[in-house]
Amino acid sequence: MATTVPTPSASHDLSGVTKTLDLLAPRWSVWVLMTLSSQTLRYAEIKPKLPWLADGQLHPRLRHLTGAGLVERTEYAPRHVTYGLTSRGAALMPVLATIASWGDTYLEKDLVANMNTGEMEPERIAPAQNIDDALALLAPRHATPILWSLQARGSATAKSLAADAMPGYGLTAVYKPLERLAADGLITGGDSGDYQLSASGRALTPVFQAISVWAAAPPAEADARRPRGLGPAPSQNRSGPWATTSARRTTPEAPAVRSAGPALTTTSPNGPAWKAGDLFSHQIPARPVLPTGGPRR
Repeated sequence: MATTVPTPSASHDLSGVTKTLDLLAPRWSVWVLMTLSSQTLRYAEIKPKLPWLADGQLHPRLRHLTGAGLVERTEYAPRHVTYGLTSRGAALMPVLATIASWGDTYLEKDLVANMNTGEMEPERIAPAQNIDDALALLAPRHATPILWSLQARGSATAKSLAADAMPGYGLTAVYKPLERLAADGLITGGDSGDYQLSASGRALTPVFQAISVWAAAPPAEADARRPRGLGPAPSQNRSGPWATTSARRTTPEAPAVRSAGPALTTTSPNGPAWKAGDLFSHQIPARPVLPTGGPRR
């Protein structure tokens, strides 16, 4: 059994990763960021792109992301306010692409009939939904610290994981998050044996690396803002359609993600790369959202 103990530097990286996951986890945050990814928009332009969000849901998301330094609110006049990504928000786009790539490859998809051929094929999931579903697995408390510890150790007992990932908790407290991670397909083992990362758990390495690099970026470099009141006037242009599926709510047209110099480029071995113009596709009637899970969503 490997006994590598995480270094102080690794612990610092872990803190940045968990804080970033907590920042992105609130529902619809990723959708708002991706809507603003290619251009500055007025509120009245954002709302049609996210029609399922009421004002009481969209306003708090914009405030949350503005307060976090990812979105900038620019007031030209009392009734002329625009929203756009800060440089820090733009730098997050390649990170979201990495998360979406992992979700597209490892999260389960239902088989649906191709509208043209009638043949069964995996459903298309919006990258934003892949990201949300991935965050639902990684953001719960103790989930990422346990995965991080297993990445460093290779394999570990529940006792070792409790000491690494949940200091201050009793041994029994570690079993519930371990059971969840096993049910989600991210770890294997248990039943008196050591725990290890599954294939999908090991494939999270580039995800954690990309988040860590973004979280560690110096504030002066990563959070530079445009002067308030300056910048281009809101665009009236509309962007290409977003990819959606029958398993999700019907989504409106929204912009393709702008490249922001990815800190880490990943291409799914068994799934398509995230390319501009591929974010969203045709509209399909909605049905209730399925539960999120490892091999299950």
